[in-house]
Amino acid sequence: MAPVTARLTINGKPQTLQIDVRTTVLDALREHVGLTGTKKGCDHGQCGACTVMIGGRRVVSCLTLALSAQGQEILTIEGLSHGDQLHPMQQAFIDHDAFQCGYCTPGQIISAVGCVQEGHAGTDEDIREYMSGNLCRCAAYPNIVAAIKQAAPEMAQDMPAKQDLPARQDSPARQDSPAQKG
Repeated sequence: MAPVTARLTINGKPQTLQIDVRTTVLDALREHVGLTGTKKGCDHGQCGACTVMIGGRRVVSCLTLALSAQGQEILTIEGLSHGDQLHPMQQAFIDHDAFQCGYCTPGQIISAVGCVQEGHAGTDEDIREYMSGNLCRCAAYPNIVAAIKQAAPEMAQDMPAKQDLPARQDSPARQDSPAQKG
């Protein structure tokens, strides 16, 4: 099958790629653009390590075709900070040691930003529910919740009036997720 042209906007920069029609956003980011912060975990949309924002919505990039993201902004962990200035969520993850091995951290941080922007960071229970699609094998869940609680007020100052943003695009929160126990 001949490659097709995909015009994507990644972290505010237009990118023109020649890709196979079956290329996922994850593979486009890692293999075609060289942005390796977004991780390939399960490659089945179940772990959340590949979470990015597309058009302001959290999505698992391993299940999202790159061509479907044309005309929308893709935000990755590399695009979250402003130069040397970390995003409040990145700083909160450091402050609360909300990671151990670090493999899931990029997806956790992007998902945490989405959780706050969607208005789901009001209680520990809400945070655990709306973050349950992101798994951490090291079980840093209490620290992740603490980091989100720290970053949420600072992020709220920088956000426009509350919008009704849709939740992530994968599956509903799983009730048996380890995040529910954290």
